[in-house]
Amino acid sequence: MTDKKENILSAALELFANDGYNATPTSRIAKQAGVSEGLIFRHFGSKKGLLEAIMEDVEDRVSRLFAPAVFEDDPRKVIRKIIVLPFSIDQSEYDYWRLQFKLKWEQEYNNPQKMKPVVDKLAWAFSELGYQEPEKEANLLNLLIDAISTGILRDGLESQLPIKDFLLAKYKV
Repeated sequence: MTDKKENILSAALELFANDGYNATPTSRIAKQAGVSEGLIFRHFGSKKGLLEAIMEDVEDRVSRLFAPAVFEDDPRKVIRKIIVLPFSIDQSEYDYWRLQFKLKWEQEYNNPQKMKPVVDKLAWAFSELGYQEPEKEANLLNLLIDAISTGILRDGLESQLPIKDFLLAKYKV
């Protein structure tokens, strides 16, 4: 990938994550990337094509991040890995996660099935551990992890540490 293309992707990610996709004109991306606006269209075809290129990278990152939990065979370790996951994300990756949260409100880009493998694995883990309603427990924990992640992105990692400790103790993991 060329440096200019990388600069475009980086600038777009930052601006989309902080200001939103719809509120970010390509002229602003070009200015921040230090390129002409035409170069954005030459590389990506459109603003939507640029977002899709970023989202391919995001989807790959999400898959890699959740893989250790999804492929874990010990139910307690599955639950623990999911709980500690938001705390293990490097701060340099936060724009990827901010963009994910912003796009949840964009009907065209929201994918509620994205977390299905994680929720299914949590349901399996809770079932293995004898929880009465493993699917509901899995959905609850998924919602809590979503809220924790939002809190980390908005208020910083330290703001959510007490909740992490609480959940680890609650689930005895």
